[in-house]
Amino acid sequence: MIHEILPVGPLQCNCSIIGDDSTHEGMVIDPGDEIEEVLAIIARHHLQIKQIVVTHAHLDHVGGAKKLRAATGAPILLNQNDQELLTMLDVQAGWLGMDDPGKVDIDQNAHDGDVVKTGLIAATVMHTPGHTEGSICLYFPSEKKLIAGDTLFAGSIGRTDLPGGSMRKILRSIHEKVLTLSDETIVVPGHGPTTTIGEERESNPFLRNS
Repeated sequence: MIHEILPVGPLQCNCSIIGDDSTHEGMVIDPGDEIEEVLAIIARHHLQIKQIVVTHAHLDHVGGAKKLRAATGAPILLNQNDQELLTMLDVQAGWLGMDDPGKVDIDQNAHDGDVVKTGLIAATVMHTPGHTEGSICLYFPSEKKLIAGDTLFAGSIGRTDLPGGSMRKILRSIHEKVLTLSDETIVVPGHGPTTTIGEERESNPFLRNS
């Protein structure tokens, strides 16, 4: 599996460009910004993008999705529970001092348990509310890899003090869904370095006493 992680935008959101080596079909997860750089990686691997998946509707994760859809023709997938946040991108831009990307329309709802396929690669959608109501993670079983959005970080968890956030919900999502994965599962968070389920289970201070 091709997997390049590109930190984009002022908040350095981890945008994942994923591709199937054999079919050269691919997907992009969390294209928050710097779409020219994303497109350069896509071109270098000769990928045909089939899906644009957004883990949640915060501007730093979804800001470049409309531009990427225009360039690739790929549909945008987002959990419908973040629709209200999606209509607030102009407000979010004001909070962050970033440009308003304009109205972003979603082509497909990413339901819990859905399987997103690109070439021979398949990922299962895990609805993990808490950071936002519609937050999702994507689990690639063949790679034992989790794209965690802003649900779980190396040594931390997603903030819950923004609209739609809930400490109770994010801890429940992590314990009942994320931590059911094996310890060797690689975790690619929405920001910062990669980690593993085992490392977070053992040492993450937010999980040890919850």
